[in-house]
Amino acid sequence: MSFINLSFLTNYIFSLMKNRIQEFKQNLAAVFDDNLHTKKWHNIVDWLIIGLILVSTAEIFISTFDIDPELRKILLWVDAFILVFFTIEVTLRIWVAPLVNPKYKGWKGRLKYCFSFHGFIDIVSTYPFYLQWLIPFPILWLRAFRTFRVIRLFRISRYMKSWKLLENTFKEKKRELIVSSQFLIVITLILSLILYFCEHEAQPENYDNGFSSVLWAFGQYIGDPGGFSENPPITGFGKAIACIVGLLGIAIVAVPAGILGSGFTEAIEHERDDEKLKANQQKLLNVFDRKLDRPTGFQAVPFFKTIPFIQARVNMSEQDIFDTVGQTPGFRIINTSSTIPLEQQSVDQLAVEHFPVNTSYGCLIDRGSSVTIIASGSLADAATGIFSFYVALFGGFNFISRDLGRKNPYVSMYIINDYDNIIESEREFFQDLKKLLNRENAWSFDILASSGALENAFDTEFHFGIGNAKGDESFGGDNIFVKDITKYKNFYDHFSKIMKDKFGIGTDNGKYHSYANPKMWPRIIEMEKDVNSVMLRVAWSVMLWNDKRLLIARTIAECINKYILGKADVDVPESLKIKGLGFKGYDIPNYKL
Repeated sequence: MSFINLSFLTNYIFSLMKNRIQEFKQNLAAVFDDNLHTKKWHNIVDWLIIGLILVSTAEIFISTFDIDPELRKILLWVDAFILVFFTIEVTLRIWVAPLVNPKYKGWKGRLKYCFSFHGFIDIVSTYPFYLQWLIPFPILWLRAFRTFRVIRLFRISRYMKSWKLLENTFKEKKRELIVSSQFLIVITLILSLILYFCEHEAQPENYDNGFSSVLWAFGQYIGDPGGFSENPPITGFGKAIACIVGLLGIAIVAVPAGILGSGFTEAIEHERDDEKLKANQQKLLNVFDRKLDRPTGFQAVPFFKTIPFIQARVNMSEQDIFDTVGQTPGFRIINTSSTIPLEQQSVDQLAVEHFPVNTSYGCLIDRGSSVTIIASGSLADAATGIFSFYVALFGGFNFISRDLGRKNPYVSMYIINDYDNIIESEREFFQDLKKLLNRENAWSFDILASSGALENAFDTEFHFGIGNAKGDESFGGDNIFVKDITKYKNFYDHFSKIMKDKFGIGTDNGKYHSYANPKMWPRIIEMEKDVNSVMLRVAWSVMLWNDKRLLIARTIAECINKYILGKADVDVPESLKIKGLGFKGYDIPNYKL
């Protein structure tokens, strides 16, 4: 076996093992989601954990009695088994913590998980028991370690709805509790020092310094368990201050109790709102069930649904629709009149658009192709992202779209006004784009919108650009985006003819739009390898309002495969033949609603 084959086999085995480990971690993360209403075997694991926690608590309780030595020996074996089980479980929880919650990513994130409430309880109730076999601790320390086992009972709280409500209450009212506590502490300190000056002359042996008066005042709040505040004030002013301290003692309980009471009510209301939101999200998703596209014969997600249609279909109010869309990644409100040229303007018609999401900026699908379809303007321009998605799906190309984030100061990411000050999600977009284009003979097609509310209709619908100025219809120049101009011209000529013959759609190269802006991303983003970048503006009349839009998208993909990659036929994904809801099952890694 040659060295090259051995190296390939080693890399293949390593890659296979890595994928298997990642799949195993994903399954573990699903098990440790603390949800008792998921898959059946996931629930079995959850109930097993709860059952062993209860058995551990019962074992601790029974061990406090004077029992038979044989029974005590059995309890020790039970305790050892439970300790080993929870050691494995807690270790695995720490290992997969980043998959359960992205904020625990990396070793710093895992350390952060260890100091979270549930993470800390997991560790304290498990790992310290091993120290007794490594370090000769005094008997009192060993007893302290054993008492940590009782803390395991707190672990059940992660499955309890009431505990989560209480946790949310503290989170919601944390600021109010801190402010009220600070106020009461400051007032008490002031009164304590005044008390000292009032009582020092009358009781020098009891109020010999400011600390003694502070100790007396705070002792009133906690019931003086240590008997260190048994010397009440005897002066008139001292007694008056004592009365105020007594009132504060009531306030120090009443104020936080009132805050927590209102917070608990709000937490219950928020939970109801969350349940309503989830129900409305499902309703909204049901509206976007895949329909048969007759020109192609495939099951496709609708490009948009109008607000009145959604109201009639799933009985949602307009306010509920807006609220749900605003809190759900993958949906946005669009105005369909913005997709119609100036001379054809009609009244505003609001609608909901659904799009795939799996990143902080939108969607990324790496199919290992040397062609990447980009939708840099999807956030600002309706339908561009979905149309581009289908071009990539039909052709087997990579896909990346920017659907989430700020709309201003950028209306589209194909122009970058200030690259050094872009936000994190936008930076991630360009970092991922660079990875997709860091391949041999890479081509990118950035699909943008044309002929909308700010433009007149043109005599062509496809407007190609490779870096040339407006009106420059040549295929050359010093600062163009395409390196292999011969292949591009061959593609353009065949594409133009096919579109004209098949759909009656016209094409131009740089006739109506300028691509000479020095801030366009192909000129700003530094690539490691030569990339052939093509900008393609498509009229909304084609990609949104044409009933053959998916057939047009498929034809674009076929032309790219044939004249750019030299592939005659590409198999259509099976997912396009299956009914379903939204984009789920459409070959989108880690798709999320």
